Amino acid sequence: MSSPVPVFDAKAMPFRRLGPSGLRVPLFSLGGWLTLGGSVVGESVKDIMQAAENGINMFRHRGGLPESKIRGHAIKELGWRRTDLVISTKIFWSHEPGTGPNDTGLSHKHVIEGTKACLRRLQMDYVDVIFAHRCDTTVPMEEIVRAFNYVIDQGWAFYWGTSDTRSTDVATRLNLIAPIAEQCKHNMFHRERPEKEYAPLYAKYGLGTTAFSALQGGLLTGKVYPPQPSNTRHALATVPMFPGATEGPQGEELLWKVRLLSQIAAGASFLPDLLNSGRNRAGARVGCGAPPHFHSHPRRVLRRTARGEPRALEVLPKLDAAVLARIEAVLGNHPQEPETYGRPPLDQGIL
Repeated sequence: MSSPVPVFDAKAMPFRRLGPSGLRVPLFSLGGWLTLGGSVVGESVKDIMQAAENGINMFRHRGGLPESKIRGHAIKELGWRRTDLVISTKIFWSHEPGTGPNDTGLSHKHVIEGTKACLRRLQMDYVDVIFAHRCDTTVPMEEIVRAFNYVIDQGWAFYWGTSDTRSTDVATRLNLIAPIAEQCKHNMFHRERPEKEYAPLYAKYGLGTTAFSALQGGLLTGKVYPPQPSNTRHALATVPMFPGATEGPQGEELLWKVRLLSQIAAGASFLPDLLNSGRNRAGARVGCGAPPHFHSHPRRVLRRTARGEPRALEVLPKLDAAVLARIEAVLGNHPQEPETYGRPPLDQGIL
């Protein structure tokens, strides 16, 4: 008689395979680019990472110096088993003192040296997934593919992902390990690439996606209205992409849509940022599963994963056809099928 297979629960967090791999990741992951080592230090770091106790055991790491050291130190202090965590990182930029001609990019040299430096900062022997943070048009694609295969062969990472899907074709042609996931911006206001452009890759390769900026830099929390609170990233000049995002006609339109979405969320008894999280997951299932990630304040992470508060997992069943239709009506940006100018699809009418 066979033994029963243990089932991982961790507060009923669903897990999905990442792309065509056997790696299982939670519905949500936790980032830290703009917080760990910056606005969040000390014991608050460990408070944030307690999200793992509620099933969010995938930590998305950008590779920066303060973030790396603080995250690695916190994991050691918390006494967690490395095997219980899924850690991802990125390679492209230099995060060490000094900037030489080979300190950025995706050359074989920088991929190898950058990976080793990142592992030293994290105080880890390996990461689970390593991503090419950018497309590097100055390096032959074959060199990039071989570099990431070398990283996997050395045991420094188990899988790799990319920001340029051409690498999948090259890896297949060379009979090498192909990337398992594409990293892309995906939220209610950015849908064209993940929901339309990547659709053929989902079908052809089973490619997964890992979404960043799931809340559009906090805009989809429903709390970012002029005048901006002084402690929000939209009011700070430290990251150029945020200040000014809500100004002018385009910014006013975004804020107007956020207000309407907040009304939908209030009517369905859940918070607007959870509405986006739930909708994003429902819309991205075609991508073989991958979590959006959040850079967050300690209390927000703990509150969102606590049983006593509305949780994103509890929002999903409420996103019925009627609610989704109201969301689509507000957004008005559903990706359209390519124009065929009246010609039928290739498989229509063929016996």
